[in-house]
Parts: sequence; structure tokens; C-alpha cells
Amino acid sequence: MPVTSDAPLTVGFDLDMTLLDTRPGIRATYLALSAETGTAIDADLVVTRLGPPLLDELRNWFPAEELDAVAHRYRTLYRDHAFAPTVALPGAHAALDAVRAHGGRVAVITGKYEPNARLHLDHAGLRADALVGDLWAETKGVALREHGATVYVGDHLGDIRGAKHADAVAVGVATGPYGAEDLLAAGADVVLPDLTAFPAWLDGHLAGR
Repeated sequence: MPVTSDAPLTVGFDLDMTLLDTRPGIRATYLALSAETGTAIDADLVVTRLGPPLLDELRNWFPAEELDAVAHRYRTLYRDHAFAPTVALPGAHAALDAVRAHGGRVAVITGKYEPNARLHLDHAGLRADALVGDLWAETKGVALREHGATVYVGDHLGDIRGAKHADAVAVGVATGPYGAEDLLAAGADVVLPDLTAFPAWLDGHLAGR
């Protein structure tokens, strides 16, 4: 479906497993948190289900009364353990360049704690014109509307929900926990194997093909 608005192009991107492979850094952070707190955490399991809010995952390992303190500690440990092992996924830089080649803006809308998301982008050399963190599913859609995004690219079923909530084109990438069939069943308008296919898709989308 082509873009019909006369407004400047804005494309939204998720962060974890869409632009960046954050699994090694998240795993390292959970292992550090486990060692510090003495709580057994299956970090290998955790990184298979990235996407939902941090507190949703922490509830699997800690009692409710400890969640806020543990989340704060996780976010602090994250800065020591997560950035160095994180790498940009194939096509990430080219995807952002493709948006700008069309005179567009890049909005990164993520569930990650926003200050850490900013540090991730800086470490990876990825530049966003707008960044909003701590959002999930439909709340991502609110931010997409606020920034005028007409396309949202993500790897999770929650990202598809966010795009639909904003009436944006939902572009799934099969680089996260879900395959193409699951993303399409959730309502994705198109699914790409990874971001290397995004520039050509964007060219066709904007041309109305």
C-alpha cells in the first residue's frame, strides 16, 4: 500500500532484533544480575523471548516486591555488560540510509529503557531523528502517530500491533523470535527476511507498486 500523505516521510523502527542483535549483551547482563542477587536466571531462555517490557521478564525470576529495585539494578548493569557484544543486524545501516535517501526521518520506537537505547544507537553508529523508549505494542502506536510515522518495522508480534494501532504499514522482519508465517498471521502487511531487503521494498512502496 503506497504512502498517500503529503507529510514528510517518517519510518519507525524497533531496536532489539530489528536494528541490533542485543541477545549477547542482554544475556551477559542477566548473568551478572543472577550472580549479584543469587537468583537463578535462565539467561539463554530469556534471550529467546525479547520484546515485552523488562518487568514482564523479571516477574519470572523475582517476587513482586523486588521488581522495581531489580529493574533499576538491571538497567545499571546493562551499561557495563551490554554494549560491547551488541552488533547491528545485517542491513541496519543501509535501511536507515534508505529512509534518508528519500528525504525521510527515522524514529526508533522501542521497549528498551530510553537512555540505554540511546547509548546502543551511539555505540552502533546508528542515527535516529527521534527516539522513544519504554513502549510496548499499542503504546508504540501512540508514539508512531505522534511522530507521523507511516511505516513501522519490527520483529515481534507486539510491533505489528503497534503499527496497526497507528494505521501505519506493518513491516515484519524475521530476525527475531517469530517467523514470516507468524508475523503475517498477526497482521503484517509485508515480511522481509531481514533489513537487507528493506531499501528495495521502500523504493517500491513509495513508488506505489
